[in-house]
Amino acid sequence: MIKQKSLEKNNISALKKGDTVAVISTARKVSPSELDFAITKIKSWGLNVCLGKNLYKKQHQFAGSIKERIEDFQWALDDNNIKAVFFAKGGYGSVHVIDYVDWQVFKTNPKWLVGFSDITVFHSHVHQCFNIPTLHAAMPITYPQNTDRAIKSMRDILFGEKVQYNFEGHSFNKNGNVKANIVGGNLSILCSLLGSKSQINTDNKILFIEDLDEYLYHIDRMMQALKRGGMLENLNGLMIGGMNGMNDNEIPFGKTAEEIIRDVVLEYKYPVAFNISAGHINENLPLLFGKKASLTIAPNQVLIEF
Repeated sequence: MIKQKSLEKNNISALKKGDTVAVISTARKVSPSELDFAITKIKSWGLNVCLGKNLYKKQHQFAGSIKERIEDFQWALDDNNIKAVFFAKGGYGSVHVIDYVDWQVFKTNPKWLVGFSDITVFHSHVHQCFNIPTLHAAMPITYPQNTDRAIKSMRDILFGEKVQYNFEGHSFNKNGNVKANIVGGNLSILCSLLGSKSQINTDNKILFIEDLDEYLYHIDRMMQALKRGGMLENLNGLMIGGMNGMNDNEIPFGKTAEEIIRDVVLEYKYPVAFNISAGHINENLPLLFGKKASLTIAPNQVLIEF
C-alpha cells in the first residue's frame, strides 16, 4: 500500500479514496454523453465526482456565458471539500475567466488543477503568481481516446505515486541531465499570454511545449516571439511534445515543426528532448508542472522522473 502524502512546500495533498473532485468547463461546451466515460473512470478510482451546475450550459461554442463559467470555477476553487478540479474540455475560452477569479481561498488551500491545451492559461497563471504545482494531463473529453498508460499515470500522480517515463532518442536531441521545475504547455496559449501577468518566467526551468493544427509559419512566428521575449535564453532544458496535424501554405515553408524548433534554439547549450509523449495525442502522459523533475537525455533514450 502506498502511503498518502502531501507535496512538500505547497500543501497540495495526494488524493485518496473517498475524496471529492469537481468537473467543470471554462472553455468549449460539452454534453453529458461526451463525459460519461470519464466520470465513470474517475469514480472507479474511489473518488466522488461533483459537476459544476453550469457544466452543460451552452452559449455558441462555449460552456455557458463568461459569468457562468466563472461561477463554476470559483465554486470549485472555494469549496474546501473539493480536492481536485478536472477541466472537461479545452479549445478556447479560459482567458475570458482568468482575470475574474478570486484566488484567495486557493492560495491558502491549494488543490489539483488538471488539464491541458487551453488550460495552459491556468497552469501559467498559477505557477507564475502563486508558485503552486498543477497537472498538465488529459481532460475528460479525451479519456475515451487516451491510452491506458496516460490515464493510469495521471491517476498515479494524483494519488501521490512516483512516475517515470522512458522515450526513444531523437536525432535532434541535445544530451544532458538536469533537475528543475517543468513549466509550459500549449505553444499558442503561451504566446497569447506574453506581456500579461500570467506570462511564466522560464529562467532555470524546463520548458515543455506542444501544439496542434497550426500553420508551420505560425510555429516559427511563435517560437521567434518566445525567443525575443527572453523565454528561451535561460532555460535549464526544453521538451517538445506532440506537434501534429500541422498545415502548410501553397508555397511550402520548407521545414517541419520539429526542424523549426531545433533551428530556433540551436545556439543554446541546454538539453533538448523531442518526441515527448504529451499534448494533443492519445498517449498524453501527464507532466507535473511547478515541481522539480529529473530530465536525462542520452544518445538513445530520454528519462523523465517525478
